[in-house]
Amino acid sequence: MFAKNLHSLALVAVMAISGAHAAAVPIDKIDKYVAAQMQEQHIPGLEVGIYRRGQVLLAKGYGLASVELRVPVRPEMVFQSGSVGKQFTATAIMMLVEEGKVNLEDSITRYFEHAPKSWQAIKIKNLLSHTSGLGEYESEERTTPFGLFYMRQDLTEAQLLERMETMAIDFAPGEKWRYTNTNFVLLGFVVHKVTGQFYGDFLARRVFEPLSMSSTRIISDIEIIPNRAVGYELDKGVLQNQAWVSPTYNSTADGALYFNVLDLANWDRALYGEQLLKRSSLERMWTVFPLNDGKPNSGNYGFGWEVDSVHGHKIIEHGGAWQGFRSHIARYVDDGITVVVLSNVGPSRPGKIAHGIAGLCDPVLTPDSEPEDE
Repeated sequence: MFAKNLHSLALVAVMAISGAHAAAVPIDKIDKYVAAQMQEQHIPGLEVGIYRRGQVLLAKGYGLASVELRVPVRPEMVFQSGSVGKQFTATAIMMLVEEGKVNLEDSITRYFEHAPKSWQAIKIKNLLSHTSGLGEYESEERTTPFGLFYMRQDLTEAQLLERMETMAIDFAPGEKWRYTNTNFVLLGFVVHKVTGQFYGDFLARRVFEPLSMSSTRIISDIEIIPNRAVGYELDKGVLQNQAWVSPTYNSTADGALYFNVLDLANWDRALYGEQLLKRSSLERMWTVFPLNDGKPNSGNYGFGWEVDSVHGHKIIEHGGAWQGFRSHIARYVDDGITVVVLSNVGPSRPGKIAHGIAGLCDPVLTPDSEPEDE
């Protein structure tokens, strides 16, 4: 119902490069595909970015950023990152590794002096690769009103860490792979411990400002933030505003950023060079982490990125979901093409849309099957 007629909902905002690069982007086909997916998935608003080695081929908004105010999506509007934000946290850690302030082989108890002895075997690399054995702090049981991490309760960083330190290890570090947000919250605390800066401030100074990512920042409900889109959920087919959570959980390093498809073009461009990290560090992040037995982990996960291939073409990607937003970045590095899709409704599948758009740009990139989004 939300995308039955895009032009009746809102004007479409678009930026595109003219010439040979633009010719490689079938805009009309993409528009029709996106419209169909928005209708099928009941998506109010969407941003699409397509880049060639960081150069914008297409940056386009579809549908509504605010259903109540009937405001159309424009490429400069900020959506929440969800777990796509993990790649920025991983980058911060690798910067500190290059500076000799953190070692991937360090036990995390070096940074958390009150951590239980059971955490001794967990290394920084286990947090980055989701092989720590720690449970999910955002589990249904732990986020109830009587749980340790009730989402409407304000906690300081110290209090949040103290509660996490009561969590047992479910399996030996490196024995299995299991995606848990706990790992990256702890990595944010490591950044703070080592640098004396809140991880979001560290990212602002070391990543966002140098890359001119002027709209990218930590989530804040109280501040006036230009071009902020609204997030929605679907409850039995009825559109609702995103649920409120404490600012505690809108500032953690597991994925609490605002960004847009224009800023992410700058991010994508930087990843082809060495402005942020040495090539060896980037390649380490983009290599599937081996388990203790030497076999690749079941999530094809590196450090803050999933690593796979489509018909022999390498793809480095990640999805995210938080507070009525879903996001996906898919970098086809062999082809120099990146597709980003940002959605403002919770149950949508931007990963499916990103892969579909990539296939429209180059049929060889069309996947045989679709994995589940984050």
